[in-house]
This record gives sequence, C-alpha cells and structure tokens, in this order.
Amino acid sequence: MESVNWILEHWFDLFQTVGIVGGLLFTAYAVRKDERARKITNLIALNERHDYIWSKFYERPELARILKKDLDLNQQPVSDEEWLFAKMLIIHLDTVRRAAKAGMFVEIKGIKSDIRDFLRLPIPKMAWEKIKPFQDEEFVEFVETTLGK
Repeated sequence: MESVNWILEHWFDLFQTVGIVGGLLFTAYAVRKDERARKITNLIALNERHDYIWSKFYERPELARILKKDLDLNQQPVSDEEWLFAKMLIIHLDTVRRAAKAGMFVEIKGIKSDIRDFLRLPIPKMAWEKIKPFQDEEFVEFVETTLGK
C-alpha cells in the first residue's frame, strides 16, 4: 500500500525519469546507427575515388606496364605518366590508411595483401622508394611492415 501511495505522489517524477532514460537509450541507438551509416558512406566515397583512379588506368593503355611483373627499368625507364599514376595510388593508399585509423569506415578485408602485391611490382616499388622519404613515419612503417621489411 505504501508503494502505491508513493507512486501516486511521485507519478510525474517517475514518468519523467522513464522518459529521460528512454530518450537516452533511443539517442544511443540512433547515434550507433548513424555512425554505421557514415562509415559505409565514407567507404563508398573511397571506393569511388579508387574507381576514378583506376578508370584513368583503363583509359590510357600506355599505363599497362605498371602491373607488369617482369620489367627491366634500366632498359625501359619509367615514364612520367607511369610515375605519376603510381604516386597517385600510393597517396590514395595513405588516405585510406588514415581514414581506417580514424575509424571512418568499415574494415576492408585483405587490403594488406593487395598493397603487398601492388608495391612489389617494379614500377610501384620504384615509385614507393622515390616518395618514401617525403612520407610521415607512420605511413612508412605501415607500408614497410606490410611489405615484410
């Protein structure tokens, strides 16, 4: 009986407390869903940038050597276009790494093996060695670790 009297006296406080707790729970749920949506949106934006870069590759057949494994760069030096394309991909890689580190998108599985395979090719390897001194230590460590150095 005493609890019924307490409820009758404090029904508004009780209602207000339930409303506040419910509001906080709903807000937490909405923030979590919004964060997931933002991560997916960021991933889509990175994929669009990736597609844009690689579309340049497919539009320009003279860049095909970038993906060749057996090249003698002493006999056939890297062209300016090949160097710039490889550099653009490496800079994009740093952007992706920074975004991933900041938790801005969902995890991309297998990215390290893709990086390793790409940067072991002669032209990308040469481009990496050329721009490595100008990159921040964290990025250099990330790439070198990925390459197994």
